Amino acid sequence: MNPAEPFGAVAGPLGALEERVATRDEPGLPGAVFTIGYGTNGFADHALDDAVLVLDRLGYRALALTLGHPHLDPFSADADRVAARLRRRLDDLGWRVVVETGARYTLDPFRKHRPNLLDDDASLREVFLRRAVDLAAVLDAECVSLWSGVLPDEVSPEQGGDRLRERLGGLVAHAAASRVDLALEPEPGMLVETVADALSVRRDLGDPPALGLTVDVGHCVVVEPDGVVGALRAAGPLLRNVQVDDMLPGAHEHLELGRGELDLAAALRTLDELDYDGIAAIELPRHAHDAPAVAARCMTALHDAWEAR
Repeated sequence: MNPAEPFGAVAGPLGALEERVATRDEPGLPGAVFTIGYGTNGFADHALDDAVLVLDRLGYRALALTLGHPHLDPFSADADRVAARLRRRLDDLGWRVVVETGARYTLDPFRKHRPNLLDDDASLREVFLRRAVDLAAVLDAECVSLWSGVLPDEVSPEQGGDRLRERLGGLVAHAAASRVDLALEPEPGMLVETVADALSVRRDLGDPPALGLTVDVGHCVVVEPDGVVGALRAAGPLLRNVQVDDMLPGAHEHLELGRGELDLAAALRTLDELDYDGIAAIELPRHAHDAPAVAARCMTALHDAWEAR
């Protein structure tokens, strides 16, 4: 896509994919107050407007937009203009959006997810997250999702916690001034690994209204002592963003729905019981090679689990 051109429908039919997708009376899950979306990191081989076209045809109504290669470089000169055009396109479709910040090599081409908020020099990560907030404001995004990062070898947990609270506090202030919510995501292997960890950080910061939580329901299989139901209930009204994928115990690997041990029906039932009205987006960053078919199967799995809840 030429970035000077507006977002719009790609000419021509979807062909074989269109024939394989079962049409439904309405998009998303019938009666759900939350919105089903899909992460752009799972469509890394598609231009962004092509990804939106495919997902819209499949019944998705929200985007979890990962900043960085290939869809929206936050440091490019025209990033704000591209974000504004995307917002207009999403408005045309009636879509919602969250901003994700977990791209692997956006800040360092050699080190995955570095620097993070726990490193000696976290200035580039802080600049990146501030840009994410700025772009979220342009996009009218529901929130900016972020994580703590893996504790560097030479840093103690106490020192890492101090760094996180100091740096996250500044980001929360910037987000609040921009009228953008942040959502801290627990990640297996990171300093903030569980919902309890995230809630503890939030309490230490004085429970700021601009800081909520992201919960990845697949992560709950790996690290949450009370499972997905307990984790979602613990997050409760602070839940700002949900990522949906499957996992196996002891392995932080995002799997297609039905390939792990997640009780998807229980997760959806809990979101329903909590009256969660945000976005629940599929998070499959290693499935871009078969993205349209994977997205179609995930929507079917979501419908089946919703009916079984």
